[in-house]
Amino acid sequence: MRSIGNWTLHKLAITSVVILCSGFLFTTVNVHAHAGKHADDSHPLVFGIVPQQSSAKLIRNWSPVMKTISELSGLKIRFATAPNIPEFEKRLAEGQYDIAYMNPYHFTVFNESPGYKAVAHAKNKRIKGILVVRESSPVKTLEELDGKSLAFPAPAAFAATLLTQATLKNKGIQFEPNYVGSHDSSYLGVADGLFEAGGGIVRTLGAAPPNAKDNLKVLYTTEGYTPHAIATHPSLSADQHRRLRAAFVALDGSPEGKEALKKLNIKGFQSADDDAWDDIRALNISVIQPK
Repeated sequence: MRSIGNWTLHKLAITSVVILCSGFLFTTVNVHAHAGKHADDSHPLVFGIVPQQSSAKLIRNWSPVMKTISELSGLKIRFATAPNIPEFEKRLAEGQYDIAYMNPYHFTVFNESPGYKAVAHAKNKRIKGILVVRESSPVKTLEELDGKSLAFPAPAAFAATLLTQATLKNKGIQFEPNYVGSHDSSYLGVADGLFEAGGGIVRTLGAAPPNAKDNLKVLYTTEGYTPHAIATHPSLSADQHRRLRAAFVALDGSPEGKEALKKLNIKGFQSADDDAWDDIRALNISVIQPK
């Protein structure tokens, strides 16, 4: 089992970016734990986004949504992410984010500790893992991946890693996993011939760099599960939690909100409580142990 990180062709992850747009602040600098510091609205709430793609792409895609959520909720919001998914998991465990967009498995872990509370998830959507191969690849079946070197974003990436690997293991297919740090890195690695196949999800494949997306095809798609969670740190007040929930639900109700959502390939958000992810809990995954 190898962990490669963001390899040379994909050093797009920016560790310190500040964009000032219409008075709204986005930053990817590392933040420290904020627990208990946001009982009022005088400080920006740090919104952490799981780094499935480069920081630059996440800022570009998420900034319109965050700006609209800020306007709808009346709360100041600051963008944040992490260089890779394992670091994002570490920061979630430490409670560094006041609001977070995390994968379904992450939510089941960090709902338990430090106690992130569900706000919403994408409307009418089920998350599915995919395995992609090069467009020119002769591989037609999963069985042909036996003994091959495959790319995955991170050990605890839910759909792109956990679901796809479970499928392979259940079929008795042996493979060498390589953890490359992000969905885009997985796609680029396969497109460039470094790996026979790679894990991802449909949404991120659609937003992948053209030199990757145009040279890949989907070999396999898993079953669907409750998608990524929007969740708040337990230090936020009940009023802040309520206002954020209402803002996400209302996001697709205006032309501005619908336009912002287009970049995420999400049609809208629906209110969700913690038990919405019971289908994930039923899988009994234990890659990350809650603290």
